[in-house]
Amino acid sequence: KGHYSNIGFACFLDKEASEDSIIVKVLKKQGAIPCVKTNLSQSMLSYDCSNPIYKQTKNPWNPKKTPGGSSGGEGALIGGGGSVLGFGTDVGGSIRIPSSFCGICGLKPTEHRFSKQLVRVAVPGQKSLVSMLGPMARDVDSLALCMKAVLCQDMFDLDPSVPPLPFNDEVYNSKKKLRIGYYDRDGFWLPHPGMRRAVMETKKLLEAAGHTLVQFPLPDIEDTMYNMIKKGLFADGCAILCERFKWDVIDPNVTEMVASCRTPVLIRKVMAFFLRFWHPRRFMYIYQSCPRSVKELWNLHTKIENFQKEFVNQMRKLEIDVILCPALGPALTIGYPQKAWDAISYTVLYNHLNFPAGVVPVSKVTEEDEKQLERHRGRFPFVFVPLLQGVKGGVGLPIAVQCVALPWQDELCLRFMKEVETLTTTFGRRPS
Repeated sequence: KGHYSNIGFACFLDKEASEDSIIVKVLKKQGAIPCVKTNLSQSMLSYDCSNPIYKQTKNPWNPKKTPGGSSGGEGALIGGGGSVLGFGTDVGGSIRIPSSFCGICGLKPTEHRFSKQLVRVAVPGQKSLVSMLGPMARDVDSLALCMKAVLCQDMFDLDPSVPPLPFNDEVYNSKKKLRIGYYDRDGFWLPHPGMRRAVMETKKLLEAAGHTLVQFPLPDIEDTMYNMIKKGLFADGCAILCERFKWDVIDPNVTEMVASCRTPVLIRKVMAFFLRFWHPRRFMYIYQSCPRSVKELWNLHTKIENFQKEFVNQMRKLEIDVILCPALGPALTIGYPQKAWDAISYTVLYNHLNFPAGVVPVSKVTEEDEKQLERHRGRFPFVFVPLLQGVKGGVGLPIAVQCVALPWQDELCLRFMKEVETLTTTFGRRPS
């Protein structure tokens, strides 16, 4: 109350909050002292962290690098030692990416585990891709302590849409050995060598600790990214997003997205036609941002539900408790995220599925990782060049892994994150 949540838009600069959001009310009731609001990307649909009002936030490990986004200010503050705990929002990785880039821990819970009431968003009404509030901190125990404090009767009374599920200490403190699915690449976006190395080193530590690791076969992520995620996120043809940007100054880090959104639909279709064979991914990027009919949107939601069921069935078939996989990293040079938007495939998948997912820093970029970048080649080399250029010069930057569990098993996700943190700390591999 009494402060501004402008999400990087000048149009919200004079709109002072008339009351606290539910999450802030609950935090205050639990004794928390909100001390600062941190920066984010304009519209919260970029994984850089810049807007025309507060300008660019820099990474605490290297000022030439972005802290990630959209909740990059929170990642930078905690990663730089300026705060012990904070909250971000996550619609495609906006908690996990800055946590990964800044060397801290972050959790995207299951949707509705926390109240989202009175929290401002850029595109209200968008239901195809799940957005969530979540905690960010320097260690996993702090995330668990936060969850334990906030999942209380105050939360359940203030927002009846939040299921009355207190934090399950028994699950978080369990010592039962886990059956863990893993993958080190998603088949859609070529990972940084450090991302794959971090997963495989963590896999070995987990196996040595007595856990069972099983390779997890992913579905077609390209189809998921373009024919479900992108299609649903911009099902209105970017109309609401264009309204937000209509009279505003455009931040340099979202110019490509805004230009695409502002292009008339007919021209988008013509552009897509000519790009179909020469640049297939660019074709999909443009074509899938065209407006959808109500029937098309309903059919899309049916397809998303079926995808979620199939993914869960695959985990149950393999008797998998949790999944270990790459987290996007290391931090890109400022300005590059908009050139490599699709690299969020590693995080946005779990918004699409509505699975709880968190990141834990486990390593740093090595000289050998940097050398391997020179040999990196993907299926579409012209697509990957911006990412490869953006991650260069990253020696010493933190690398994280991502830990995932089934919906409503947030405590199990945290327990798995704690196991990874303990093992990497014990063997001296965690960045500090």
